[in-house]
Amino acid sequence: MSIPLDLSDRVALVTGGSQGIGAGIAQVLVAAGARVVTCARSAVQTPAPGTTHVQCDVRDPDAVTAMVSALVAEHGRLDVLVNNAGGAPYALAAGASARFHDRILGLNLTAPLLVAQAANRVMQAQETGGVIVNISSVSALRPSPGTAAYGAAKAGVDSLTRSLAVEWGPKVRVNSVDVGLCRTEQTEDHYGGDATVAAIEATIPLGRMAEPAEVGNVVAFLACDLASYVSGASVECHGGGEPPAFLIAQSLHVVQKENP
Repeated sequence: MSIPLDLSDRVALVTGGSQGIGAGIAQVLVAAGARVVTCARSAVQTPAPGTTHVQCDVRDPDAVTAMVSALVAEHGRLDVLVNNAGGAPYALAAGASARFHDRILGLNLTAPLLVAQAANRVMQAQETGGVIVNISSVSALRPSPGTAAYGAAKAGVDSLTRSLAVEWGPKVRVNSVDVGLCRTEQTEDHYGGDATVAAIEATIPLGRMAEPAEVGNVVAFLACDLASYVSGASVECHGGGEPPAFLIAQSLHVVQKENP
């Protein structure tokens, strides 16, 4: 028996949904039957099939309020919010400026709260309520050297998720997805060439990075009625996680002994 991820007649907003993981999420939601609006700071000349796109800086409270109001005016409702916008460049914490840390926390923690607040106001007034899915990261679960503020912000997102699930239930379900390494159009720029990416993938228990649509499948499940009793949860989508460093060191030592 097949159990469909059915989001027919539902309206979804995916922040940062024009590329990368966000685009993969948006495509899965469209395939599940949702009407999907994506947003980003930049305009998109040709939105992905089945989606419409709006410009919005999700760090700006007024812009967020205006975006959500316009979306509801056009579509009549908002059923699903996916807080996906985020990210951070590499910067060691000791030398990063206060302004840098403020911007990283603003984009990755404060902005999801701002958009969630705007969506919650709409969802609480709807008979069927709504669902919020926050895209978090494995950086919330382990040390994040070089992106310390980002890791702290994502840990905050998981904590925020649990708190909002309590405050906003029963009308609104709130969950997060802790995403691991994922292949996007920026993978090679971020991690290096094919050889480096392959070496990184070899450390992942499932042997590869995720595809954006695989993250989208988890989001679609959390957004649909199959997850009707799931709220306040953080779902780990990381291919089995990261093996302990001592195991990697042990393996390297064994190889060196066998091939002196």
